[in-house]
Amino acid sequence: MSGFSQLAVIGGGGFGTALACVASGAGSRVILRVRDPGLAAAINRDHVNSAYLPGIMLAADVFATNDSALLGTADAVLLAIPAQFMRVTLSEQVSFLRPGAPLLICAKGIEKESHMLMHQVVEQVAPGHPHAILSGPSFAGDIASGLPTAVTLACADTALGGRLAQRIATQSFRPYVSSDIIGVEIGGALKNVIGIACGIAEGRGLGESARAALMTRGLAEMTRLTVKLGGQAATMMGLAGIGDLSLTCNSHQSRNFSLGFRLGKGEALAAILAGSRGVFEGASTTGAAVELARQEGVDMPICAAVHAILNLGAAIGGVITDLLARPVTSETL
Repeated sequence: MSGFSQLAVIGGGGFGTALACVASGAGSRVILRVRDPGLAAAINRDHVNSAYLPGIMLAADVFATNDSALLGTADAVLLAIPAQFMRVTLSEQVSFLRPGAPLLICAKGIEKESHMLMHQVVEQVAPGHPHAILSGPSFAGDIASGLPTAVTLACADTALGGRLAQRIATQSFRPYVSSDIIGVEIGGALKNVIGIACGIAEGRGLGESARAALMTRGLAEMTRLTVKLGGQAATMMGLAGIGDLSLTCNSHQSRNFSLGFRLGKGEALAAILAGSRGVFEGASTTGAAVELARQEGVDMPICAAVHAILNLGAAIGGVITDLLARPVTSETL
């Protein structure tokens, strides 16, 4: 079909495991690289990742391992690594990869220290490996259960993007190809921040109208930063923009929305983070997004408000008051 008969997924969490299901269902042999050898053994024995995606049976041609040497057998590699761990994890694994193997980045976030997008991190760590971005409205459980899901796959080389999309496309998992890497990345990163804001509004009982306003003006912030960085405004009207934003801002399945909801209900951030096994990508990205916007001269008041609550100790009530007190202006991007 596309020449990619064997794929590897680096990252054995729920999303990585779901992508392994998709790749297997599309006809590839799949190596699922996990850190814990005990988890790898359990997955291969039971054909289920009970730690991160319980109840979902994996095909026999999904082989879990913590042996990085096996990555060299893969024709292409999916990077299902949390954004803040992308640099260190890929640095550890890059020497094992087949030279020139394409990398499909499946993380949504902005690196805290450098304020880099994920494709920029990958370019630094893995030069010589062409890369693409996968993003869009997609819960791991929906993907792995075979529920209809559509995403965006962005690649500067649209021919390569089409081959990668074809290799992971199934009857229920539909990738649409784009060339706008920046727009797709910004959409995936900032929708998590806006999702936290919408969760806070829900937790505070501010009503559906407030959530609709946050989503709409949040989309404007996403669009402004995208365009400033050289991406396309139209991308924000697609799956990686308003599609992913809608999912994240309207479901308690969204980790970021649930984080905001619990904050709005009065729980302390430190307690929420300490009690969670997974990663809240929006919490890690917020500060980097605000700093990147500041450097670029882009106004993003909703993201700045979430940053003030998460990282500066601002009281939620005061932040809401400040947002509502902003000067009346025209509705522009």
